[in-house]
Amino acid sequence: FKAPSRDHPALYRDLLRTNRVHWIAEEPPAELVREKMMDCHFRFRHQMALAPCVLTLNQDGSVWVTLVKPARAITPGQFAVFYKGDECLGSGKILRMGPSVFTLQQGKNREESPKKEEVDKIEPAT
Repeated sequence: FKAPSRDHPALYRDLLRTNRVHWIAEEPPAELVREKMMDCHFRFRHQMALAPCVLTLNQDGSVWVTLVKPARAITPGQFAVFYKGDECLGSGKILRMGPSVFTLQQGKNREESPKKEEVDKIEPAT
């Protein structure tokens, strides 16, 4: 897939799943075990600014990463590295990604404006 521009919504995603995370200090962090979710920061490129996210722990030790703001050009095979303050918590390889911002916008547009034939199909309430 080649996007029409560098900032096309198809390049942005706010959800991804890793494989089993390699945790550094705690395996996994107590807060994540207790709450099943944890606020932290992540990056998937070395020079990238840290981005706020919420981790959701899965049974198999993998995590879903929900970004507060969609990030550009996340790719399976890259590593998601997690931080709390200055401390590196651990990392996991990105396996799957949620729908792109573009896909989500397409779905939203379809929901908001039903096509004429769909409107005609709706039976009047009696």
